[in-house]
Amino acid sequence: MTDTNQTAKSLPHYHIDHTLYQGRPSDLTGRLAKEIRTYDLLDSLGVSYTRVDHDALPTIEACRQVDEILGTPMCKNLFLRNAQKTAFYLLLLPGEKKFKTAALSKQIGSARLSFGEPEFMEQLMDLTPGSVTVLGLMNDAENKIRLLIDRDVIENHAFIGCHPCINTSSLKLKTQDLITKILPAIHHDYTLVDLPDVK
Repeated sequence: MTDTNQTAKSLPHYHIDHTLYQGRPSDLTGRLAKEIRTYDLLDSLGVSYTRVDHDALPTIEACRQVDEILGTPMCKNLFLRNAQKTAFYLLLLPGEKKFKTAALSKQIGSARLSFGEPEFMEQLMDLTPGSVTVLGLMNDAENKIRLLIDRDVIENHAFIGCHPCINTSSLKLKTQDLITKILPAIHHDYTLVDLPDVK
């Protein structure tokens, strides 16, 4: 009993609502405009999705709990830039796959990729660190971000998990809905990449 209490005290405190909701929240009080715009977009396209609400999650373990409730792993959404800060990319890959810069750089013909700074993230996608999501491309009206999707996502993941432009909710939607409905509606194409499954 003592061990359990000590373990609980050492873990960061966060709340996860274990209810699996269908669609947008019935009460939008306190929700940010960018989150509401995300639901507006999905609903206007007839895209069905399930939702889990939670605190901002600081650990991988906490994120895995949300994955289990959603019944699908969250995809990694990595915001990248070139060395000159003139080209920006959003990479979508399976959550369990490790990202290797060299392999991606060679495929897209861009040397020295780095993670994009928060100011670019906010300026281009209206997102903050921890809430990066492919759905943030709806805010990239000038198409300054090139979307890269790992082939594994398209071929082996029927659903993807992602944030609705804020990291206090997570959504599960069909990968095909992303490809055939959402991306065309927000005027973004994608480049398929093959990243090695390095352990």
